[in-house]
Amino acid sequence: MSQIEQIVSSIESLPDQEFAKLREWITERDWERWDRQIENDSKDGKLDFLIAEANDEKQKNQLREL
Repeated sequence: MSQIEQIVSSIESLPDQEFAKLREWITERDWERWDRQIENDSKDGKLDFLIAEANDEKQKNQLREL
C-alpha cells in the first residue's frame, strides 16, 4: 500500500469532528501555499502584465468600479 493510500484510509476512518479539523487545516495550508506563490510570482515580475493592463485601461478611462 502506498503512503497516499494509507493516508486516505486513515482519513476515511476519522470521526466527523476530527475530519472537520483536518479539512480546516488542509484548507488553511492550501491558502498559505497560494499566498506564497502569489508573492513569489509578484517578486519575479510574473504579474507585471496585470499592472500594465490596469494602467492601459486607466489611460483609456475604461476602469470600472467594483
